[in-house]
Parts: sequence; C-alpha cells; structure tokens
Amino acid sequence: MPDKVWRFKIWRLVNSNVFDITIMVFIVLNMVQMACDFEGAPPLVVILLRLSNYIFTFVFFSETVLKLLAYGWSYFHTSWNKFDFFVVAASLFDLGLEFIDAEDMKDLPIGNVARVLRVMRVSRVLRLAKKSEDLQQLIETISMSVQALLNVFGLLLLILFMFAVLGVFFFNEVSSGLVINDYKNFKNFGSAYLLLFAIATGEDWNRLMYDCMKTPPDCVAGETCGWNAAPLYYISFIMVITHVMLNLFILVIIQ
Repeated sequence: MPDKVWRFKIWRLVNSNVFDITIMVFIVLNMVQMACDFEGAPPLVVILLRLSNYIFTFVFFSETVLKLLAYGWSYFHTSWNKFDFFVVAASLFDLGLEFIDAEDMKDLPIGNVARVLRVMRVSRVLRLAKKSEDLQQLIETISMSVQALLNVFGLLLLILFMFAVLGVFFFNEVSSGLVINDYKNFKNFGSAYLLLFAIATGEDWNRLMYDCMKTPPDCVAGETCGWNAAPLYYISFIMVITHVMLNLFILVIIQ
C-alpha cells in the first residue's frame, strides 16, 4: 500500500470495483468497435472508427499510467500488468504509424508490423478472464500443459513426415484429378507435407483418395493412374491424426 496520500488515492481508485467494471466495459466496446470494420466501409464509418480508436487508446493508456503511479515498479511484478503494458505500448506504436505517410513505408517491413500490432489489440479480451475463476483455471491448465503439448505436436510432425515420405513413394506420378493439381500433389516431399497438413483437418481427403486410387479403365486421357490400395493409406492417416492424436492432446490436458 502506498505511503503517500496522493498515491494512496490513486491506488484506492484503481483497485475499486467501479474502476474494474468500467475498464471491462471499455474492453467489450473496443472489441465491438474493431468488429465493425469492413472492406469498402463508407468514409463516415472509417472516421468514426478512427476517432473511437483514439478514445479507447487514451482510456487504456490512462489506466496504465494510473496503475504505474499507484504501484510504482511493482506494477511489473504481475503477469497481467506486463500483458496490459505491452498491448498499450503496441497500440501507441500503431497509433503513431497512422501519422506516417503510407507511401513512404509501404515497401518497408514496418508496414506489416503495423498490421500485426493492430490485430494484437484483440488480445485485450483475455483480460476478461481475470474476473472469472473458471477461465483462470482453464488458462492455468493450458499453460501447465504447454511443454507436454509441444512434445505431442513434435510427434504429430513426425507422423506427418512418415506419411509424406510414403505419399511421395506411392503417388508422386499422380499429377491431375479432382483435387490434385499443380499446387496440391505428391511430386516432392515439401508438397506432400503441406498437402497432408491440410487434409489433417479433414478437408477433401476422400476426394483426394479417389484421385490416388484411379486405375485403368477409370483413368481418363491425360491422367496418371494411381494405386488401388490408396484407401489403406488415407484411412490409416485420418484415423491416426483425427482419433489417436486428438485423444492424446486431450489426455495430456487432463493429466
């Protein structure tokens, strides 16, 4: 607790329920404001969104300043405060980039950095978890499982590696079909790895299987025939990825 009177008054303000509820309301309104942006918006909407962005940035900046005055350097002893400070700093940096000529920085990496920082403002919604014990427990559970989940993710990459090698071995000559084209194919390891990573979500894996199992006389002119045992390859891949690996992720979190 601060020893000076003025710091004590600020400390009492930032620790009051009214202050917390007010900040949470501004966070929700900020998320709504960001969701209202869309391509081809009228000039009036763009101006209103920009002005509201200035207001929200000022509010969160003022919150950070008040907490720094109240807590001093102990403000950075809390992980949530570090997170808030980083988001506010990113918002101020993004706000400063708006006053730089876009033509001067369009070819510089800083333009991409500005877009990333603008999107990071969405992460403020995570602060709502501070008011929910259930959400806090869930976040703590996930954070405690990160190391184990990374090991499971490494195992997943190894499985994709093995199936990519097998895919190149069996289907590298299949060059056309319903799904297989110049971009989605098994011609080399890189293409096969990316293709398997995509179908791990279940996207068009059955149509891809049909492309790879076509044999004469099903092959039309100009198509390269595949392997009639392709269902064994694809079904085993989908079973391992969608069932075994998914259950393994859940098991790690439960553990």
